[in-house]
Amino acid sequence: MEQHQSLLHAIYYLLAAVIAVPLFRRLGLGAILGYLIAGVVIGPQVLGLIFEPQAALHLSEFGVVMLLFVIGLELNPDQLWKMRLEVGLLGGAQMLISALIIAAVLVLGFSLSWQQGFIIGLTLALSSTAFAVPLMEEQKVMGLPLGRKGFSMLLFQDMAVIPILLLLASWSPVANDHGERLPWWVGVLTVLGVIVAARVLFNPLLKLAAKYGSREILTAAGLLIVLGVSLLMLMVGLSMSLGAFLAGLLLAQSSYRHQLAADIEPFKGLLLGLFFIAVGMSLDLKLFFAHPFMVVFLAIALMAVKVGVIALILKLRNCSFREGIFLGAMLAQGGEFAFVLMASAEELNFLPPGIANYVVLVVGISMALTGPAVIVFERILRRMTLQEKALQDMERHQETVAALEKPSESKPEVIIAGFGRFGQIIGRILTANNIPYNALDKNSDYIEFLKQFGVDSYYGDPARLDLLEAAGIRDAKVLVVAVDGVDESLKIVEQVKEHYPHVSLIVRARDRSHVYKLAELGVTKPVREIYESSLLAAMYTLVELGFPEAQSQNNIDIFRAHDEQILQKSTPLHNDLAALIKVAEEGRKELKELFAKDIVL
Repeated sequence: MEQHQSLLHAIYYLLAAVIAVPLFRRLGLGAILGYLIAGVVIGPQVLGLIFEPQAALHLSEFGVVMLLFVIGLELNPDQLWKMRLEVGLLGGAQMLISALIIAAVLVLGFSLSWQQGFIIGLTLALSSTAFAVPLMEEQKVMGLPLGRKGFSMLLFQDMAVIPILLLLASWSPVANDHGERLPWWVGVLTVLGVIVAARVLFNPLLKLAAKYGSREILTAAGLLIVLGVSLLMLMVGLSMSLGAFLAGLLLAQSSYRHQLAADIEPFKGLLLGLFFIAVGMSLDLKLFFAHPFMVVFLAIALMAVKVGVIALILKLRNCSFREGIFLGAMLAQGGEFAFVLMASAEELNFLPPGIANYVVLVVGISMALTGPAVIVFERILRRMTLQEKALQDMERHQETVAALEKPSESKPEVIIAGFGRFGQIIGRILTANNIPYNALDKNSDYIEFLKQFGVDSYYGDPARLDLLEAAGIRDAKVLVVAVDGVDESLKIVEQVKEHYPHVSLIVRARDRSHVYKLAELGVTKPVREIYESSLLAAMYTLVELGFPEAQSQNNIDIFRAHDEQILQKSTPLHNDLAALIKVAEEGRKELKELFAKDIVL
């Protein structure tokens, strides 16, 4: 019966995740909130499918352990040494300032002692690595300097948990009955022992598993190292996740690092999902519904304090307020160690009755609010960035028009609209033939880069008629439309056809659909951007397969002529899908016949 119950619980977890996560992702609210809500729904206070969330929470903590192990694999000791100042300064400042602000509010507003306020402040100053790292990866900042600053804070917080527990025990009115803590030097010796073991034991173990075992054995060896080091750290009073991070860091220069990361990833993902579900199941909904507004207000206030502190600290480290606010939003939630610290505080009678449950609930609600908060901040900051960019674009546009309207020795014969990889090659050939031209592109960074190589080009949106006129479209003979966007390309062609029909158009086409749309505007010979390079690659492929070079070239010539014929035939029919399919089928048959006869059209 117990076996059936365990299997049933596993089905509930998986079913909740499979339903909730895709739904919340579809709504744009993120996977983490989906896991949390799934936990609330299947937990003891809603459907009651699972009555022991603590068991799941303990198991799922290994998801955080494996997350830290994978992060350690992606770093190396040299990188960590370079981060030491950021870990100490940023992490220490964030923890201390946040804790002092929260403690002051609790002491003055809730009549707690300063010791109680400070412990709760330190607890709430912690962020959730399990939440923050996936969020930073999702927002693509983990590999950037901003992400490294965020990870530095998380790493410091992880190291701070044990000192907080020691401080809590020393201030507690009740003696800790779990026996004497091991001396600090035992922890130091353990860490040194793990470092030595990594050099003399871990790599040989992985090498042996890879040489004589299967991939599954290598995975088992990796899990053995992670769980073994984590357990060892726990036994000497240190954090399991800190031990896993250390193990990953020591294997970061191993030749097995990528394989280990790939093998651990599925376990990490599933256990992290279980962790978030367990957090959702652990929330005290009765307490929440008794004081819903107060709980939500306190959670938002906590997040606001942490966002403000992180933004201020990063501003002092030469980051913009926007970067600070964005990172602060990702680290604004309370951390998973709050459950451990508050359970210990209750056990030691350090806090008044009910306070620990309130703190845990605020942490849980802050976790639930973090995903939506990041989405809101990201959209607000993106809108502000777009508004600033629009103003900058307007100023640069005016500068470009002024520069183009200055008298020059020769009028441009060619205008190149879009000066990326495609347009730049045309520009080089024109320069080699002493043909004057003006090139326009709306990527300002690229324009500045080209100027370093002496390439004259101008910033601006070539889809704007006034910019084309300033560039000399009235007197130009040819306009090369080389922009990336299909809609932008069509807009340029339409405007020039209407206002300057004497100008010849050479238009880059992305695909057949683009060709059809250009044909409607009267462009009869578009240049398909990857067409010729694909044909060349096909010819090389035939040669490598043993075809004579002459035959390979002839096949390509046959294909080119036939494809052009099919394109012309299908252009008038492009709005009729059935007719297009019929033309394509007939074309495939014709091409086979042509190859068989080796006839060039």
